[in-house]
Amino acid sequence: MRFFAPAALFAALLLAGCQTVQENTGACQRPPPSPEEAIPKAPVAEYVQIYQPGHWDWDGRNYSWVAGRWIKRTSQSDQWLGGYWDRPVAPGPCVWVAAHWV
Repeated sequence: MRFFAPAALFAALLLAGCQTVQENTGACQRPPPSPEEAIPKAPVAEYVQIYQPGHWDWDGRNYSWVAGRWIKRTSQSDQWLGGYWDRPVAPGPCVWVAAHWV
């Protein structure tokens, strides 16, 4: 009976390690669903504007909603990619990729 306790402890630690690897290889969490957003009329300006949609941002602890707005077009890109979680290396942690123009 004396040898059973150390073996059981070793097996439990081994299984706990497996759980960590599984958590670091599965799907990353998703941000909350985006609320419906009405695109307002563009303000009058002397430069080309493009609407930047609202998006979720992650501050390391919580999500916060950043409202959409009209901005000055600074590049040829007109495709917006909302923020998302990604796992660049598996096994490894998920990292937040902030919303950006592509």
